Amino acid sequence: MRTILSLLAIAVLVVVALMYFGIINIDQTQQAVVQAPKFQADVAKVTLGTENKTVAVPTISVEKPGAQANAQAPN
Repeated sequence: MRTILSLLAIAVLVVVALMYFGIINIDQTQQAVVQAPKFQADVAKVTLGTENKTVAVPTISVEKPGAQANAQAPN
């Protein structure tokens, strides 16, 4: 593994040296274009509305215990 990395480093140094002396010249001939991919999704249509209705609601009544119940309760 160390041998492969050493050979790769030497190759990179050789290419850099050749570019420095003008023996190798690399030019970009076309501008690079990066585009985001396009997506299309078919989704359901949701509509919201209001409607008036009469709804039966239960009634609750609370009766407080009288003075007689308080007298009988243990302390």
